[in-house]
Amino acid sequence: MNTIEIRGLTKYYGKNRGVEDIHLDVREGEIFGFIGPNGAGKSTTIRTMLNLIFPTNGEIRIFGKDSRKDSEAIARDIGYLPSEVFYYDDMSVSDLLKYSASFYKKDCTKRIRELSTLLELDLNRKIEDLSYGNRKKVGIVQGLLHDPKLIILDEPTSGLDPLMQQKFFHLLQEENRRGKTIFFSSHILSEVQKLCHRVAIIKDGAIIKVQDMASLKEETYKRFTLETTEDVTLPLGEVSGISDLTHHDRTYSFIYKGDVNPITRILGKTDLKDILIEEPTLEEIFLHYYEKEE
Repeated sequence: MNTIEIRGLTKYYGKNRGVEDIHLDVREGEIFGFIGPNGAGKSTTIRTMLNLIFPTNGEIRIFGKDSRKDSEAIARDIGYLPSEVFYYDDMSVSDLLKYSASFYKKDCTKRIRELSTLLELDLNRKIEDLSYGNRKKVGIVQGLLHDPKLIILDEPTSGLDPLMQQKFFHLLQEENRRGKTIFFSSHILSEVQKLCHRVAIIKDGAIIKVQDMASLKEETYKRFTLETTEDVTLPLGEVSGISDLTHHDRTYSFIYKGDVNPITRILGKTDLKDILIEEPTLEEIFLHYYEKEE
């Protein structure tokens, strides 16, 4: 069963492209990564999903309901953390969260206290006295206080220090174990690698790949680093499947996907001082997809 279904989503701002012909399914109970550089269309997609802006074309269904016609009913079961959080500065954290909780027909007091303790958030301080990181913590508590079925996060870790990021990741994993669906938008690839079950890669307003994380990690890409004993020129540029090839002094570095035998035949004729074969980072893999599309 899908929690989110997007069909043909297109959004233009006048003549400027936001996103174009987005098709996407997010399954119930998964952590889904939405990855792309700033300006790729991540926030536009999310804001359209939340009915904060209207699409030019296309349809979005959440919990099987139309995102526009049933937006009020859908909103009760969504927790949303925007990339930038803005609040009434003269309110205390406690008053702000109580005000947020008043929109839901449930007592959120215990959950607010649990989340604030976990995130080391002082409920008695005024919003105007908070750092950017602590304001982001307020946004996290605000998004989760009503125990939503779907959690939508847009660049959620900006402003959080590394230790607090780890606490936040553990919190999301625990929410997911409780059956929550999480839509995690980010341009920080290591975050997606840690958390997500599947990932969609977006560039210039279009989805260029959707793949489960396990398969993405298990792609037959390998990062080779070679150091030769003498300053020789290896004919690696002639091998199909090599990308990101660099050569400095006696060291070669490249990413390779394909039959390993052409590489080993070249190396068999070469005196090597050292060789390292390792998994490329997700960032290197994503950059490969971007370059391939171009």
